[in-house]
Amino acid sequence: MSKKIVIIGGVAGGATAATRLRRLSETDEIVLFEKGEYISFANCGLPYYIGGTIKERDQLLLQTVTGMNEQYHLDIRNFSEVTAIHPEEHTVSVFNHQTNESYEESFDQLIISTGARAITPKIPGLAEATNVFTLRNIPDMDQIKTYIEQKQVKTAAIIGGGFIGLEMMENLTELGIQVQLIEMSPQVMPNIDFEMAQQLHAQIQLHGVQLYLNDGLKAFDEQGKKLILTSGTVLSSDLTILSIGVVPESHLAKECGIELGLKQAIKVNDQLQTNFPDIYAIGDVIEVQDFVEHTPTHIPLAWPANRQGRLVADIINDIPASYDVTQGTSVAKIFELTAASTGNTERLLKAKKLPYESIHIHPNSHAGYYPDASPIHLKLLFSPSGVLYGAQGIGVEGVEKRIDVLATAMKLGATADQLASLELSYAPPYSSAKDPVNMLGYTADNMMTNRVATIQWSEVDELLANHAYFLDVREEFELALGTFPTSTLIPLNQLRQRLDELPKDQTIYVFCQVGQRGYNAARILMQAGFTVKNLDGGFKTYKIGHYQLQNRPPMVQQSVSSANQTSTQATTATSFELDACGLQCPGPILKVKERMDQLSTGDTLQVTASDFGFYADIESWAKHTGNTLVSNTLSGNKVIATIAKGNSVAPSTPTALPQEGVLTETKEGATMVVFSGDFDKALASMIIASGAAAMGKNVTIFFTFWGLSILKKQPVAKSGMAKIFDWMLPKDANHLPLSSMNMGGMGRKMIQTVMKKKNVTALPDMIEQAHQLGVKFVACTMSMDIMGVEKDELFDFVEFGGVATYLGDSQQANLNLFI
Repeated sequence: MSKKIVIIGGVAGGATAATRLRRLSETDEIVLFEKGEYISFANCGLPYYIGGTIKERDQLLLQTVTGMNEQYHLDIRNFSEVTAIHPEEHTVSVFNHQTNESYEESFDQLIISTGARAITPKIPGLAEATNVFTLRNIPDMDQIKTYIEQKQVKTAAIIGGGFIGLEMMENLTELGIQVQLIEMSPQVMPNIDFEMAQQLHAQIQLHGVQLYLNDGLKAFDEQGKKLILTSGTVLSSDLTILSIGVVPESHLAKECGIELGLKQAIKVNDQLQTNFPDIYAIGDVIEVQDFVEHTPTHIPLAWPANRQGRLVADIINDIPASYDVTQGTSVAKIFELTAASTGNTERLLKAKKLPYESIHIHPNSHAGYYPDASPIHLKLLFSPSGVLYGAQGIGVEGVEKRIDVLATAMKLGATADQLASLELSYAPPYSSAKDPVNMLGYTADNMMTNRVATIQWSEVDELLANHAYFLDVREEFELALGTFPTSTLIPLNQLRQRLDELPKDQTIYVFCQVGQRGYNAARILMQAGFTVKNLDGGFKTYKIGHYQLQNRPPMVQQSVSSANQTSTQATTATSFELDACGLQCPGPILKVKERMDQLSTGDTLQVTASDFGFYADIESWAKHTGNTLVSNTLSGNKVIATIAKGNSVAPSTPTALPQEGVLTETKEGATMVVFSGDFDKALASMIIASGAAAMGKNVTIFFTFWGLSILKKQPVAKSGMAKIFDWMLPKDANHLPLSSMNMGGMGRKMIQTVMKKKNVTALPDMIEQAHQLGVKFVACTMSMDIMGVEKDELFDFVEFGGVATYLGDSQQANLNLFI
């Protein structure tokens, strides 16, 4: 018996349902209503047409009305908007936008596939803005592209860091537009966790995008040309794209009594039925069940919509089928990087209060000895018993392949340790004999069988504050990449001979650069009777998680040959090249060190690396080893750095601003250790430091023990021994004693009175002026721990470090003082 099936909405879900219905039955009457012109288009391709990657507009049109009507014998009515649903009467009201006529249409079964609409909040000034757009369909795309071309847009603002926002950010940047991305949360891309998103933040800023996190759009001004953020920051923009998110387009369902759920999405059962048995709903408009706990969620993605479109056709035709859960598997391109995920994030698992384990690894995309290998950053989440909860990956190539394998394993019920037994394809251009997915399985097996215990990057700071014992098993040269201030360095190959140096009465927190050597060290120590935990993902994961935003001009894209050009090289200098691609951290830095040791002063070395983290690492290494970073650029998927041995070569005009704290290497620096907390000695320190900075020197002052009192700005509540120290020590710079003639504080007050009369700047103001001149203030963390000094009671600009920090800067100084 034939049926009449009405579908509201085309695109992914509706169009798929219509064609599947026809393939299952030649006799059914199938009517599809679409209020716009286009019934099936590539929604995800819209940003890439705006940016010019997709050249032909027609490539986005997957099916036309005429084509679908003829091929599938469907009754497709575009420009026809369904304005009401009448469940009891089995009819819908329709308005034809071309004829301005309204009519009723009957149905036996109804499929609602109305999708989702962009969120447009009530922002002051939005109604008057003439340059603000959203992007959900072909007309939106046409308007944005036309506006860019006609108005010659130079600057743009993207509000929201989700999929569409990030894709628009990249494509507008490719057009040469200066982009500002504003995101209210602490990170972009909410389907991955913070430390993974930090890699995207770094890559975004490499391309000169101005990134504003933890900030939102408060208001528009000057007809949209000015944006006022909640922080008070004011931005100028020729074009603004609102990409805050989407909400289900469910008003028709709500008005006719169809039950709604989370985010006002339509509630359906596993047969995709609403509370009216003959009315079904699919796609972005419906509520689905989460993969992990089968709890309600809303996941507006193309794959679920297409799958549901096929299944609803089967169900209507009495073919056994059901839709159970949604994993939310997704992938996106962010400049050179690919970011993909499946399942739940750590943030969601915490919200659900589910116990879980977390793994971070940093393997190569394929065999390191085969050209162009690049690192993949993978994260796996699973229950203590091994149930897979979610996975995330970021890298240049091979990311989506691994996430797809993990998504499949999750769907079919594999446990975390069983990933080790997956037999995956291998050849040097594509993978390694032990695929990264296998490595996740081996690591999970070690954790589940108690062969190693781990801590996460996010736990480190609290452990350090509580004086935990950290053991660094890297090589000494790796300290230039950073370390923890109170950690003990024993390279792994020396560990067995130096076990007697380690405490047996406390937990040892061991770490290396990416976690592998840390695991090996943990096995040695555990079998020697120590209590050990390994830092998951190593120092690299911790460092990524602590990336600091640095809005700056874009890194210049250039070729390998142009990156090697320096205008001021000495005629006797020789240039060399080093390919560090495919080397796992710290391999690139090790290779650089080995090669630089062989060069003569003034020689230059051009290094090509496939790990984007090398960009920051080489700047830090050069700074701490007395070599000159001549250039540091991005070329395609590679970082290309040129380093001159020693400091005899003056760097040419940099192609990009270096990261904060990276200085051109000279021997014109000045360093001071301030041990004293005396008022007169503090004055002398600031006078010398400010004078040296004014003469162009790079000045570092290292404050230790009593000298820490100079840096105090405000008291902090304390208890125990720290409170006793507070009673005995000056509370701030204005209350320091004199070294001689203090007379219970009277001497200091006399000096301060004379200074005021002679118009000499007060000590706290001197400290601030020195900071403004670029003087680097470093507080000794070891002394702070001993004396109970808290970070919060010191000036905000103070940095924190150990003796290695001071010694690193002193190597570049020709003036060293101890006060």
